[in-house]
Amino acid sequence: MDPARNWGATAAERAAPYPCDSHGAPGAVAYFRAVGIAASPPTVFRWLCQLKVAPYSYDLLDNRGRRSPRELTPGVQRLERGQPFLVFSLADFAADDHLTGVSLPAATRVFGPLAITYAVRAAGPTTRLVVKMLVGRSGPIGGLRRLLLGWGDVVMMRKQLLTLKELAEG
Repeated sequence: MDPARNWGATAAERAAPYPCDSHGAPGAVAYFRAVGIAASPPTVFRWLCQLKVAPYSYDLLDNRGRRSPRELTPGVQRLERGQPFLVFSLADFAADDHLTGVSLPAATRVFGPLAITYAVRAAGPTTRLVVKMLVGRSGPIGGLRRLLLGWGDVVMMRKQLLTLKELAEG
């Protein structure tokens, strides 16, 4: 499998259904990212809700140099459909299970249509945080855009997941 299309996800995780599957554009390509975390699903999910506040990736690049918070923000776990998180609008969620989003209009113009699920899965004494992102093709350069997005995303999301892991294990 193309390394830009998978970082850390198992074959079983890649084969599983995700809520974003019903929000993806026809012909969308799936990208997977995953990490094991030594924390409970509720703890991991609570840190996942922090994506409403900051990206938790390379802050100099994607947070205008501001450091993503290292403490939980009170109230951020109160979720509603339509709330923005990262470059997405919250399309669906289940507490301690998943956040699913679709790209905001500005992001769609830049990246093409996107749908994403951040899934929290118990795995014995640990938790797996598995991300599936569906990247649609749009416009005459859609294929190139999708290729470049995959490689850029694997770098940025790897950092994001490792940061969330560190904070959840805290």
